[in-house]
Amino acid sequence: MRKTIKADLVIIDPQNDFMDIKHDGSGWVGATMPDGTLYRSTLPVPGALDDMRRVASMLKRVGRRLNDIHVTLDSHRVVDVAHPGFWRGQDGKRPAPFTMISNADIKSGMWAPRNESFRQRMLDYTAALEAAGKFVLMIWPEHCLIGSWGHNVVDELRVPLADWERENFATIDFVTKGTNTFTEHYGALMAEVPDPADPSTQLNGGFLSVLQEADVIGIAGEASSHCVATTIRQIVDNIGDAHLKKIHILTDCMSPVPPTPGSPDFPAIAGQFLKDMEARGLVLTSADDFLR
Repeated sequence: MRKTIKADLVIIDPQNDFMDIKHDGSGWVGATMPDGTLYRSTLPVPGALDDMRRVASMLKRVGRRLNDIHVTLDSHRVVDVAHPGFWRGQDGKRPAPFTMISNADIKSGMWAPRNESFRQRMLDYTAALEAAGKFVLMIWPEHCLIGSWGHNVVDELRVPLADWERENFATIDFVTKGTNTFTEHYGALMAEVPDPADPSTQLNGGFLSVLQEADVIGIAGEASSHCVATTIRQIVDNIGDAHLKKIHILTDCMSPVPPTPGSPDFPAIAGQFLKDMEARGLVLTSADDFLR
């Protein structure tokens, strides 16, 4: 039976590898296996775990009022255009995480794909990124590897999500992104440079149609500077202006990637993104105020 208000919740990449999970002051960790193996979050976003705890608390309050919950999952392979193992420098070494690779860097030979046959493809790819004014290709630590602990939804949210399914006889809509080796895929609706041969990188019209049918859309997740910002911009660019005012951004349920030496000011990018979205008519709200 249709609820009075069809409210959807979108949670972007609430995965272990993005969580700032601490243990005994020893750094970012995730879980210790019986054999003593320690799994660490590879790309922790400061504040992410508390963000997901706020989402979980909100879910307990409004769960029965939600029509659908959509959870996006960053899903990568070891060999990925944004992972160190894809590239080699002039010295034969892999780039360090957080290295930025421009079209000019490839042309000069500073960086080259490990498989030389991909050089022209990477020249075309980075040129397309730069022409579109998107992020410069950045090398991230290997993260959200398919099948790994880091790919899983963090337990603080995974358990409440499973409870919601049981209590409401409903299923979470898991939306994967990022499996294509040759293109970054920050946004849930399409890759940064869609691959004509791979439908998974092209506009996800099915997901967009579901969102168009909702009366209210709450959006939370990680990180506000990257996957959240890109996903929301993609929604705004494709959903139609009549739908914009129903999008509610839960600003206390997302955090930006911290800047690194030489990188852009990601917190400032996240802040400007929120201002831009508010100017477009989207609602900035909090976990406590959503669906009050």
